[in-house]
Amino acid sequence: MSNNKLLAALCYFSVFFTPLLIPVIVYFVSDDREVKHHAKRSLVSHLVPVVLLIAGFIIFSFSMFSFTYSMDGMPSGNFGFWQLTPVLFMLVYGLLLIAILIWNVFQGVKVLK
Repeated sequence: MSNNKLLAALCYFSVFFTPLLIPVIVYFVSDDREVKHHAKRSLVSHLVPVVLLIAGFIIFSFSMFSFTYSMDGMPSGNFGFWQLTPVLFMLVYGLLLIAILIWNVFQGVKVLK
């Protein structure tokens, strides 16, 4: 097995221990075009959860200020869209994260074969 295949697979498997670092290092260190291609693909797959997490923080910040309060200072019983959004986001984010992990493992094994 060549070192180039191992480096390409390491880029995908790095999602478990150093997700953005190894693909960037391999991309700039390697001279092989195929390794750079796999490093770029794995970097994009590692960036998707980070970008979505930033979007999630924005969603959570909007949902914090969306509660309506009654005259006695207690939250009222109105349950609106912004109160449900964080729960939906966590569900979608968790499913997407599992899908990305499976995809990275599949691609890493595929490169090794």
